[in-house]
Amino acid sequence: MQRKQRASRSAGPGRSVQAYIAASPVESRTALKELRTLIRAAAPRATEKISYGIPTFVLNGRPLVYIAGWKKHVSLYPVTAGMAKAFKDEIKRYRTGKGTLQFPLTDPIPKSLIRKIVKVRAGEVAARGK
Repeated sequence: MQRKQRASRSAGPGRSVQAYIAASPVESRTALKELRTLIRAAAPRATEKISYGIPTFVLNGRPLVYIAGWKKHVSLYPVTAGMAKAFKDEIKRYRTGKGTLQFPLTDPIPKSLIRKIVKVRAGEVAARGK
């Protein structure tokens, strides 16, 4: 019996963030684009690449944040101890694991929160580089 091959979203040679978004579930593409724009605005010196098969934003040679798209939500990683402390009440409803925030596609992306998270994370990355 022949098995159908499923399209993979994992990173191949030369895979880009744009290609990842295009291959993501239709439901999550707009939210992924919005997250990408918010992250790039909050950390303009960050570069992007695919790492661990998902879009990764890199600052000073270190991972800043990762994003991923799913049928019912988009995710942002990591949730560091500093972020958890700084935004405890604001992230409570989005936190699904020790290091993951999930933003349901049924709700608007919390733009202000994303900007603040990225700025705190950029500070953590900068402090680690010193």
